[in-house]
Amino acid sequence: MAAVTIRNLPDETHRALKIRAATNGRSTEAEIRAILEAAAHPQERLRLGTALHDLTRRIGLTDDEVATIAQRRDGNPAEPMRLE
Repeated sequence: MAAVTIRNLPDETHRALKIRAATNGRSTEAEIRAILEAAAHPQERLRLGTALHDLTRRIGLTDDEVATIAQRRDGNPAEPMRLE
């Protein structure tokens, strides 16, 4: 497991974290871990694979049609747009 040191944390922020941790029945360290985990992996994040699968089903593509599209792709990455 990685360890992180946070320097120059304002006293007010540390106090607020301690209060929040006590409210949630956790140690301050456990509370900070929970906050970081929620920020790094939000529940509402877009899962691209799932979104694409849902889209293909909504428009009525079958597994065979999706496989055909995948076979015909050239595999080259798309060129970024130039906004000049």
